[in-house]
Amino acid sequence: MLQDWGTDWSEMEPFYDAFDKITGLSGKAGNLRGEIQQGGNPFEGPRSNEYPTKPLRQPYGPTLFAETARNMGYKPFPVPSALVSEPYTNSLGVTMGPCTFCGFCTNYGCANYSKASAITTILPVLVRKSNFTARTNSEVLRITKDASGKRATGVVFVDTSGQEWEQPAELVVVTAFTFENVRLMLLSGIGTPYDPQTNTGTTGRNYAYQTANGVQLFFDDKNFNPFIGGGAVGMGIDEFNNDNFDHSGLGFFGGGSIRVTPIGAAPINNRPVPPGTPSWGTEWKRQTVKSYLSNMSIGCEASSYTTRNNYLSLDPTYNDHLGRPLLRLTFDFPENDLKMAQYCTDKVCEIAEAMGPRQIVKSPSKGHWNTVPYQSSHVVGGFVMGADPKTSSVNKYLQSWDVPNVFVVGASAFPQNPGYNPTGTVGALSFKAANAIRTLYLKSPGALVRA
Repeated sequence: MLQDWGTDWSEMEPFYDAFDKITGLSGKAGNLRGEIQQGGNPFEGPRSNEYPTKPLRQPYGPTLFAETARNMGYKPFPVPSALVSEPYTNSLGVTMGPCTFCGFCTNYGCANYSKASAITTILPVLVRKSNFTARTNSEVLRITKDASGKRATGVVFVDTSGQEWEQPAELVVVTAFTFENVRLMLLSGIGTPYDPQTNTGTTGRNYAYQTANGVQLFFDDKNFNPFIGGGAVGMGIDEFNNDNFDHSGLGFFGGGSIRVTPIGAAPINNRPVPPGTPSWGTEWKRQTVKSYLSNMSIGCEASSYTTRNNYLSLDPTYNDHLGRPLLRLTFDFPENDLKMAQYCTDKVCEIAEAMGPRQIVKSPSKGHWNTVPYQSSHVVGGFVMGADPKTSSVNKYLQSWDVPNVFVVGASAFPQNPGYNPTGTVGALSFKAANAIRTLYLKSPGALVRA
């Protein structure tokens, strides 16, 4: 089920650069126009420009990790972050303020306009345009098509009163996150639903997750001030990410980015204690006090490779409040990914041991996938891009093979999940699709790639 994306770095790089300039991405280039740069990620593809803002200042945990990794021969680098490190005005004219490491970043909005999102970087410009309307608290039910089934005519949506409306359209762009992108395509009859028995059809095909691994370190002589942090501040290494290392004899493919990224340890929510500590009472309180300041983690968010039996489909039993089938997720970690998780976690442990903690607790992904604990929201696939309509739903411009005036934008286009979080690539693909619509499709509506 592993397959090519139907595009390459030379096509994608300008759109990564455009997305970086919208978000004000902070970081240090590791490969600038083919020249390896000191202090950046030497494994990255050649960039045409430096990151828009300089790297964020690093808290103690990432600094200690980077020093140790460097002494072991690795090449640590500041993790590229959509938290701006200095005052920045983006390519649309929106001004953002520098991150203050407040610790309330992940799961929270940012009053500073330091954290890039559509709300902070794009919507302030869109809402001022006379030809833009945002229909809030509404939900698209389906895409309508003409009698041929090869052309979309608009969408049907429902408002808060429950009333349905039809919005005619010459062009439909779907940007409803991975799951709802796929569900909307299935409900609208766009593409053939994937059948794992025959390995035919593309809508729902190649669903993948992310393999989350981590190592927790308990010290006696360190104070990490964990309440200081940001959602993506940290240091990382890429020596064990995907094909950056020799897999000969390992029995698996893939890998992950190893990073220390202190997001801010909320004082009530975050209670790190060593294994074996009672879950309540005097000893739990004592260990909480002992461990809160002197605890840190090293994470490895790693690849998830697609298999024939991991896919998305409409549920045959359960419906939503409007009577439409819910999306059914069929997934389990393949043996390949579990072997990779164990190997990468062991490599993280080697670095952790060199940092000299009192105790190390390693947590590789293992066993069957479990829906109960939160692991990641980085879900991908289901309406994937590619060069062959037999194995993909959209072409390299995210244009539907079957209905050319429908573009489906999001991580649903990923044929598998690489060893990185998806946002940067989603942003670059969005810019690529928008550019294709403006410069190619509007001039000559129809299929932009011939099968």
